[in-house]
Amino acid sequence: MTTWQRLTIYITESEQWQGKPLYTALVETAHDRGIAGATVLRGIEGFGLRDQSRIHTAKIFELSSDLPIMVIMIDQEEAIANFLPLVKQMLSGGLVTLEPLNVVYHTEHRE
Repeated sequence: MTTWQRLTIYITESEQWQGKPLYTALVETAHDRGIAGATVLRGIEGFGLRDQSRIHTAKIFELSSDLPIMVIMIDQEEAIANFLPLVKQMLSGGLVTLEPLNVVYHTEHRE
């Protein structure tokens, strides 16, 4: 078993970085930097510090374009530590968490 780290970035769907969605820019940058893995999850409902006055929801009658987004990245401690300054540079707000993660099994994808 190997100890890695899980970096979770909480943002909103409407945030942009250099003309593209921030979540896309984060994943592309992580890929370019060799981070082991990244996943974007789109929330169906939520609120946060930025706008606590309303709940953002994906209900049909409220077509919100500012839903919660979680960008989750996993890699070894050194790779995450080297990537964090880029994350801080790209974010105008949001929340970033870092947790130790026990990797039980990891292998390259086989075709």
